[in-house]
Amino acid sequence: MAAGALALGAGGVRAETLADAIALAYQSNPGLQAQRAALRATDETYVQARAGYEPTASVQASVTTGDNTLFSSTAGTPIQGPGAVQSSSATLTLAQPLYTGGRVASAVDAADATVRAGREALRATEQSVLQNVINAYVAVRRDQAAVAIAQENVALLVGQLNEINARHKVGEITRTDVAQTQQRVSAGRAQLATAQANLSVSRATYAQVVGQSPGELAPEPPLNRLLPVSFEAAVDAAVARNPQLRQADYAERASAARIAEARAQTRPTLALQGSLSYAGNNVGLSTPFARYGHDVSASLVATLPLSTGGVTSSQIRQAAETNAVDRLGIENARRQAVFSVSQAWSELVGARESLLADQEQVDAAKDAFEGSRTEGKLGLRTSLDVLISEQDLNTAQLALIGARHDEYVAASGLLAAMGELTAEALSPGVTVYNPVKNFDRVRHMPLQAPWEPVVAAMDGVAAPSTPPPPAKPK
Repeated sequence: MAAGALALGAGGVRAETLADAIALAYQSNPGLQAQRAALRATDETYVQARAGYEPTASVQASVTTGDNTLFSSTAGTPIQGPGAVQSSSATLTLAQPLYTGGRVASAVDAADATVRAGREALRATEQSVLQNVINAYVAVRRDQAAVAIAQENVALLVGQLNEINARHKVGEITRTDVAQTQQRVSAGRAQLATAQANLSVSRATYAQVVGQSPGELAPEPPLNRLLPVSFEAAVDAAVARNPQLRQADYAERASAARIAEARAQTRPTLALQGSLSYAGNNVGLSTPFARYGHDVSASLVATLPLSTGGVTSSQIRQAAETNAVDRLGIENARRQAVFSVSQAWSELVGARESLLADQEQVDAAKDAFEGSRTEGKLGLRTSLDVLISEQDLNTAQLALIGARHDEYVAASGLLAAMGELTAEALSPGVTVYNPVKNFDRVRHMPLQAPWEPVVAAMDGVAAPSTPPPPAKPK
């Protein structure tokens, strides 16, 4: 059964938790699964780049049938036969790169950095999905509470209307009091209809993000244990772990490696080549393939590029400009990460202050309403005074549930900006997708020549340098 499904417990139906919703979305969200597939496709670029160290083999074969009959130029009669000729040939060619000037080494570095950038892109997608789940979850709970408040408000107003009508019949109050109360009842019903519509939208959003309609939702767990103790700590965490920033770091490393790959095209290459060929024919003979022979050769081929018409120089300049873009992208991503932390931190602080103030407002509004209702029954307050205090209480209650929603969303947004919004932290026990597992599987899938490490070491000699990878996040 899906992790987010409702389960029967000892006390009846267990409420669906935020951990359940996160586990279900983490395993089934189509956008997240597509990003994982995209990363698996990126893993193959490393295998393709590393193949430059491996030997290659090819076979070329042909069979030819023809006619070599000779005719006299004067008499027009055949002077040599037979006319039918058959020949065949086959060649097996082997080639082993020994040194590419660092071209393959740089391509492998670029592919490795690209794969790592893809992993950070997957982390960013995971965080986005988890944040959407959290937003949908707390939105449903907020709107459920709003509907409950609106229903209670309508019931309270209807009770007041019945009481006002009874007092109007005995002449204690005027028709104006009845009209004022009736107006409040109508407004309360309109508020209830709006709250129910908002809840329907929130439930639809939840189903779209999580993969199933929400049932009874349990209160969301506190996030305080995951939050930093200070703004500076939050910024430090974002600089170290923000997935967009780390993706930009790896993208820059990949483009720097491509500069080295382009420069390596100006360097000499060395390869070992061997061939085994066979050829046979029946020229001048009646037996097919009466003559045949074979040839075996081996050669050490050194190649030194002299001129490419400016193509290589252009490719080097192009790669350098691309790397400049990526370097600027790192700074842009860093600024964006710091801004996201600052924004989320400010929203969290503001939401917490609002939460405290709104709770005090609700407490005071409850006391004011109870007092107004009691005094209204004693004739010390008008019906309008009671209705106003009731409306103030309703407004304060809605503000309080909104502040709770905003505080939780701001907290999750801060964790996302820091790069700490993870499935394992929010849903303990969930099976976490490990992208390294597929990478290790595909990198060892092709047959590797036992001398590949030697060739790789030779190719790194005097190769154009590439920058080291970004530090591993703590």
